[in-house]
Amino acid sequence: MLNIVIFGAPGSGKGTQSERIVEKYGLDHISTGDVLRGEIAKGTELGNTAKALIDHGQLIPDELMIEILASKLDALTESKGVIFDGFPRTIAQAGALKAMLNERGQDVTAMIELDVPEDELMVRLLKRGQESGRADDNEETIKKRLVVYAQQTAPLKDWYKNDGKHCYINGSGELDRIFADIVEAIESKL
Repeated sequence: MLNIVIFGAPGSGKGTQSERIVEKYGLDHISTGDVLRGEIAKGTELGNTAKALIDHGQLIPDELMIEILASKLDALTESKGVIFDGFPRTIAQAGALKAMLNERGQDVTAMIELDVPEDELMVRLLKRGQESGRADDNEETIKKRLVVYAQQTAPLKDWYKNDGKHCYINGSGELDRIFADIVEAIESKL
């Protein structure tokens, strides 16, 4: 199984490049936001628990998120692998993901880090906000999201480097060049 974690600050191109990776390798795309919304919509026990937490303004505990991801992964019986988008966000979550995959005889193949300078991220996100009308793509909110990313999520780079899975990708420039670099990185981990 080819399991990829795609990683980068808001606006780094994770969604765009995830689509290309899914198409090239025939992977399933697991977005934690989509999975949560799906479980809630289906009214599953996990979805109901998640909804109750969200409705009270609480974050989904790591254990519950891993349980939901495990359920989703187990349902993909014909899968060639998965790209994880939006998870893990912390070192604790990375460890839990590794343990969950190891229980299934799998592991993360590669962690793709899309690195884009903060000033370019700001330009991209403001443009996206203007084009899509996304309320969270405004300068004040973007700055807060980038701070949270730097504090909470960026330390994952070292964790995945220590695990031998980290692949640095310069996320600035031409989309096809970025994707070619991603493919080269994935192939180097196979």
